[in-house]
Amino acid sequence: MTKADIVNEISKETGIDKITVLKSIESMMDQIKISLAKGENVYMRGFGSFIVKRRAEKTARNISKNTALIIPAHNIPAFKPAKTFMSVVKASDAK
Repeated sequence: MTKADIVNEISKETGIDKITVLKSIESMMDQIKISLAKGENVYMRGFGSFIVKRRAEKTARNISKNTALIIPAHNIPAFKPAKTFMSVVKASDAK
C-alpha cells in the first residue's frame, strides 16, 4: 500500500477531500521526522512508537582493498509496534 492508497482510503471513509488528507498525512510525517531529529521519541497509543536508537562506533572491513574502516556512532530511526498492533497483525497471519 502506498501513501496515495492510504490517502484514497481515508478520503473514502471520512468524506474529506484528498488534498486535505494528503496535507494532514504529510504534516504528521514531518512532525515525526522533526521530533526524531531532535532526539525525541513519538508515542502513538495503540499503534506504536517511533524511537531513536543509538548505534555504537564499529570497525568494518573493505574486503576488496583489505583495509579497516571505522564507522562512527550514529542515530537511526526505528518503529516499535504496540501490543494491540502486533496482535492484529499476528491474527491476520493465522487466516
